[in-house]
Amino acid sequence: MSVANPIYDVVFKFLLDDERIARMLLSALLGREVVELSFVPTETREPVARPDGTSLLVLRMDFAAKVLMEDGSRKLVLIEIQKARDTSDIQRFRRYLGTSYADPRNSYRDAQGVELPLPILTIYFLGEGLKGLDLPVLRVDRRCWDPATGDEVRIADPFVEALTHDSVIIQMNRLKDRRRTDLERLLEVFDQGVASHTDPHFLDILEVNFPERYRDVLRRLKLAYSEPGLRVKMDLEDEILHAFQERAREAADLRIGLSSRDRVISDQGKALADKDRVIEDKDRLIEDKNRLLEDKDRTIVELLRRLDAT
Repeated sequence: MSVANPIYDVVFKFLLDDERIARMLLSALLGREVVELSFVPTETREPVARPDGTSLLVLRMDFAAKVLMEDGSRKLVLIEIQKARDTSDIQRFRRYLGTSYADPRNSYRDAQGVELPLPILTIYFLGEGLKGLDLPVLRVDRRCWDPATGDEVRIADPFVEALTHDSVIIQMNRLKDRRRTDLERLLEVFDQGVASHTDPHFLDILEVNFPERYRDVLRRLKLAYSEPGLRVKMDLEDEILHAFQERAREAADLRIGLSSRDRVISDQGKALADKDRVIEDKDRLIEDKNRLLEDKDRTIVELLRRLDAT
């Protein structure tokens, strides 16, 4: 079955626009049933320079959803898809996290009507995985414990819940046909190893091997595959990614060029300093020679004076 590749923002958004499928996907990722969700608009536009000197107005979609879990707890789930790593990613994620923590809209009222900040959980889909970690899925869970005894402490106080957060990291380049769990089988739709050899916008997946309870995900992505407007937007995303990569390469080349220039200037500075030292040494030799000549002149004058006296 050929389906659209959800690594593209426009396809991922199309997938999550179906609330039932969005709850299915988030439940699998969180390991707990999501019974209700509402997406938070987070689209922003920013200019990105093209290699040819023109610019693109980029639509950046940071996916965020307020969710109600089966145990009655509420969370703000932030989802990031990053096809390629960039040195600015971590700072951008931190800024986004800071904005989400500070936004007064990211709150809810408890049974007593008290307004509380929503605990945050982050989900990262990384096209280029973490160094030295060959795992397709990584869960980062907080652990509260008593340092005196080492015992784990269960706590639901808003102070802890609202100021710390858990994460789920999916390393898409580490999926590599790993299908050990239902979650890993579902994540086959993010495995770029099954991307079409003729067009990476699409994946070739055998429906018969896909978990039956998740096959609606495949059907939704197949529907996206037939949407010509999505194909145009995927092409645009490719162009944007290329522009980012070119900018990163140009920045790296500029850093190398500046470093080389600094070395040349430093070498020239050393050469000038050496030249100055040679000139100083020559000036000292001339001064010494002049002193010797002056001494010699004085000696001659004294000898002439003594000669006249005789």
